[in-house]
Amino acid sequence: MPRRVTRDWVLRRRLATQRLSGSELRTGSDAVRLLVCVQAQDAPLTAHSLAMRTRSSTYDAVLDEQRAGGWVRTHILRPTWHFVAPEDLRWIQALTGPKVESSLAARHRGLGLDTRRLSRASEALSNLLAGGKALTRKEIQRHFARNGLPASGEQIGHQLLVAEVRSVICSGPPRGTEHTYQLVEDVVAHDKELDPDEAARRLAQRFYAGHGPASERDLQRWSGLTLTQIRAAIVDLGERLAAVECEGETLHFDPSVSARATRAQDAYLLSTFDEAQLTYPTTGFVRRGPDADRTRQVSEAGGGVVIAGLDDVGTFKRKVAPKHVIVSVTADVRLSSQERTAVHDAAERLAAFHQRELELQWS
Repeated sequence: MPRRVTRDWVLRRRLATQRLSGSELRTGSDAVRLLVCVQAQDAPLTAHSLAMRTRSSTYDAVLDEQRAGGWVRTHILRPTWHFVAPEDLRWIQALTGPKVESSLAARHRGLGLDTRRLSRASEALSNLLAGGKALTRKEIQRHFARNGLPASGEQIGHQLLVAEVRSVICSGPPRGTEHTYQLVEDVVAHDKELDPDEAARRLAQRFYAGHGPASERDLQRWSGLTLTQIRAAIVDLGERLAAVECEGETLHFDPSVSARATRAQDAYLLSTFDEAQLTYPTTGFVRRGPDADRTRQVSEAGGGVVIAGLDDVGTFKRKVAPKHVIVSVTADVRLSSQERTAVHDAAERLAAFHQRELELQWS
């Protein structure tokens, strides 16, 4: 029987494991490898999520790492953007990509994208991007239109997505702040193929090492693996994982991963999609103001949640202006003066990440 622990124990261990309160990692690449796949549809704030965990303290530094090939940005695990290390791309896509593609079949039929057309698009991308080329979505869209391929905005998006989950394309070097695509063949070396059971076991171990303590259903939501796959992987991993019970849930973690809080902070501004915020629907940060309306937050870029102590106390929005970073904080509850100071300090760190002065607004 796993020993019982409090929610606070779980949250403190996660913050340390994910290096938000533990010793900082050297590079953004190290953070991506720890977290395996980092949800990244809000790329600038995801870059900030990496910086909070590492010595890469500015946006420019994080972008430089990405341009140098430290990681790629692609659709993986779920039909949404993630950062992933190049060496992890092929085996994870082989494990999870077919299910992602299958889940989109009805939408593809509605867009007139049958199997033949999707395969034709992947072949066209292989030819268009050959020789190390990196092109933007708009450039690819123009090429498709000229050559009689489906070229509406949503059609292009889904053809690119399928080519990504099939490991045909992934992100190329950012062109300024604009996303580009290039061939996986030009970015990722071929490696030994894993059988599905071995791949599921590897993904489970990596998830619990970077996100634990976490439940089976946390891993299911994050990865798209079935509970049958996950439970078999946990059994196979045996003593490589430890387990605790929190509020009636069994949570697994890798006991060999350091969970010492060496630089704990009193407040954090976490992107809506930060791995510490998004991964745990039932044992995440406790909301002090649970009745506050957040219906639009998940669909908005440039913001997230305010964590004070171990509680979710509100939301924030970030706007980067030429000389300032404007951080607008909406507190769901009344904060103490100490908590407001801690939130101010967290906002200062976000402004410093963008190498600008802070303008903090409260509402």
